Amino acid sequence: MIKFAYTILYVQDVVKTITFYERAFGFSQKFITHDHSYAEVISGETTLSFASKTLALSNLQEGFIESNINEKPFGIEIGFTTDDVANTMKKAVEAGAVICAEPKTKPWGQVVGYVRDLDGFLIEICTPMV
Repeated sequence: MIKFAYTILYVQDVVKTITFYERAFGFSQKFITHDHSYAEVISGETTLSFASKTLALSNLQEGFIESNINEKPFGIEIGFTTDDVANTMKKAVEAGAVICAEPKTKPWGQVVGYVRDLDGFLIEICTPMV
């Protein structure tokens, strides 16, 4: 059986990123390497992980496209559900996130908004699908 276990975001500063996700979303640190090149946060059933760009380059010798807050986001997002999208987005912005799209109610009733984290990764903040 295959199970979706984790997502790893390649970031500039793992400790700074962990601090952002703790402050913005209330996640807590699950694990961090002694050299701070890799860490995980407790974020529900699927682990959210962060690797330093240096560590990522050691695994991907030909490199990768880096996320950058000053450029358009990648065509992928991570999604967090909450009962209070507006307040969660406000808290994320206070922690350093940038708003991409204010919360809107979709035709199917779900409230959805978007922010970008410190490294420019796109985060959807939405109410759960019912």
